[in-house]
Amino acid sequence: MLTVMLGLSGALVYGFADFLGGLASRRVRPVTVAAIAAAVGMAPLLVGLVVVGARFSWQATLWGAVGGVSGGVGVLLLYAALAIGPMSVLSPLTAVFSAVVPVVVALIRGTVLSPVAIGALVVAVVAVVLVASVRDTGGARLTTRGVLAAAVAGCGFGGIVLAFNETPGDSGVAPLVVARVLQALLLGAAAVLSARAARSARPARSAGAARTARSARSARSGGAVVVASSAAADGVAGSTARGGSVRGLALVIVACGVFDAMANVFIQTGLHSSTDPATLPVISVLNALYPIGTVVLAGLVLRERLTVLQGVGIGLALAASVALALS
Repeated sequence: MLTVMLGLSGALVYGFADFLGGLASRRVRPVTVAAIAAAVGMAPLLVGLVVVGARFSWQATLWGAVGGVSGGVGVLLLYAALAIGPMSVLSPLTAVFSAVVPVVVALIRGTVLSPVAIGALVVAVVAVVLVASVRDTGGARLTTRGVLAAAVAGCGFGGIVLAFNETPGDSGVAPLVVARVLQALLLGAAAVLSARAARSARPARSAGAARTARSARSARSGGAVVVASSAAADGVAGSTARGGSVRGLALVIVACGVFDAMANVFIQTGLHSSTDPATLPVISVLNALYPIGTVVLAGLVLRERLTVLQGVGIGLALAASVALALS
């Protein structure tokens, strides 16, 4: 029960971070938002060093580094995928890969799941696809390159879960700090390069580049998947413009970074909450349900209605969570 609660909490908070990242990305380049949020996310983790403590063993440092690089590469590949393909297909594909990869690794290692748990995990993966499904009006074509980029991005996000699972249980926030530092450096470098490229190409900016900015709404700095619909992002843009202040934008990015860091804490805690080998696949699949947090905030803040498919997906996710808690 505790593992399921921590997994769901992490997913919801990840979704909140994505929503705020989408809001900020209407005024600042998405990769820049992701870089700043990654840097801001170090603040609560540094507080955690004092409150919770940390043990920087070589295992904690190594696997924290693996998680940081994996998440940073996942974010960058996600942007690459959304720049060349339809969000309605590539976003759910990324989410599914992020859920399935740790499950496959666990099964290869010999983890045995009960029939109820297997059924619940399958239902949860279906829920991921439904909740992450969004309408794409950009008219982009599905290409092999886009599919591969989305799939590898999802593997990168799944790699975060795998890396945190390998950290010692007494590491505290050490792996999270290491991962966050590397993510901030990697995404910061990407943001600088992106800004330079944009300045060079500004006189001849293409329609494709403009569509990329519209599509890449939100980022997980430990892994990013775009899930907000175009209408949601446009509504956010309007409300942000009315707020009009740099201070408001800064607060949104800070909140995004804090939520993202909190989500990582929930996920790592969940992974070490039980010695049951099934903990890894359960956490990985629940973690992939983060689109629920995004669509919930879109409904509360933007008054955006869920699609029928998203509503069914949320219902299936809740049913799968209950089944996992009871299995």
